[in-house]
Amino acid sequence: MSYAAFTDRDKREMLHTIGTAAIDDLFEAIPVELRQRAHFDLPTALSEMEERSHFSRLAARNANAEESVSFLGAGSYDHYIPAVVPAIASRGEFATAYTPYQAEVSQGTLQVIYEWQTLLCELTQMEMANASLYDGATALAEAVLMANAVTKRSRILMPRTVSPFYRRVVHTYTQGLTLTLEEIDSRNGATALADIEAQLGADVAAVVVQQPNFFGSLEEMQALAESAHKHGALLIVVFNPVTLGMLPPPGSYGADIAVGEGQPLGIASQFGGPGLGLFCCRKQFARLAPGRLVGTATDAQDRTGFTLTLQTREQHIRREKATSNICSNQALCALMATVHLAALGPRGLQTVAAQSFHKAHYAAQRLTEIPGVELAFETPFFHEFALRLPRPMAEVNARLRESHILGGYDLSRDYPELENVSLWCCTEKRTRAEIDHLIETLAKVL
Repeated sequence: MSYAAFTDRDKREMLHTIGTAAIDDLFEAIPVELRQRAHFDLPTALSEMEERSHFSRLAARNANAEESVSFLGAGSYDHYIPAVVPAIASRGEFATAYTPYQAEVSQGTLQVIYEWQTLLCELTQMEMANASLYDGATALAEAVLMANAVTKRSRILMPRTVSPFYRRVVHTYTQGLTLTLEEIDSRNGATALADIEAQLGADVAAVVVQQPNFFGSLEEMQALAESAHKHGALLIVVFNPVTLGMLPPPGSYGADIAVGEGQPLGIASQFGGPGLGLFCCRKQFARLAPGRLVGTATDAQDRTGFTLTLQTREQHIRREKATSNICSNQALCALMATVHLAALGPRGLQTVAAQSFHKAHYAAQRLTEIPGVELAFETPFFHEFALRLPRPMAEVNARLRESHILGGYDLSRDYPELENVSLWCCTEKRTRAEIDHLIETLAKVL
């Protein structure tokens, strides 16, 4: 209820109770010139029907992946979502559940998280996985903080091939701390082993590598892992879960911490969120991991149940002992990812990965047949690739949108040296007809 809704008598009693004579006294700390006293020329109220129509018109101005063909990637991907995913996730007992503060009465929620952790460990071949991280960017930031806590070292090597969105979040998380983030330039769209080795030393806590990296290129993970470990540094891997249908999992080449974004697993892009933070690590780091860890237990009657085995966050333990302030619950998104993986199965995930890979390579081959269009890098890629075009990307994308095509991501927004270079993506949803339509339309635009 707003203050204006109270009677004058109620207002006087409330002000008397808090020891103030007038409502303006509550804002006396704010300079007078900063207080808004202008008359708001607000429109008249709308009926429910009018308001619905108004917002529908506003929403129709957005270009979406249902009415347009999307070749956008850069961290959020247009994969097919089986009908079983929203059917289960929209059930009341899941959609209305919040964070399990009283874990013993949240067996359904805890079981979902436990199943999700299990699937994630199988997918990545890592020893443990947790729950409740917001998205891939915050998962990486938490991994950097954990690497610092594990090694007691202060330098983090983070190549510029790591997503610029992730790097910005890590910078925000670590500002004011004694951690030093050192960016490593890329060569031909990938991280050069020699550049990493030149910066490694006894004070490096971790080397961060994204696979595939932000440009879609594939990194030499085995060599980078061996180099980091040789100097006592941890290897933090940022991975795309769908690519693990074809690529070696992080655990197979010695990742110490593996993080990623779970959006490609049954979660719609939805104009940028919500996401699902993936976080896996070695079992020896369990007590330094953020978020929650769900395990199984038996009760006094020997019945199996689920419990929050570890919850080292500031709401549950002494603040100075907490590993993180991550305190929301992404279990609904984790449920979507769990159902999605269960529906696909190992062969289904392999099929999605293979189709995305082959369709991207078909698109890249055909697009580079257009005069003036060329691959920006010669490094092998998975399902995203960088193209150099002869025209500015803003102009090209505006023309493509006229044909209901969402074009590539303009890399010059984050990498000024990559003028007229854009990042394009193909998932299993893109048909040959859609790719050929893109090629035909782009040729006309150029």
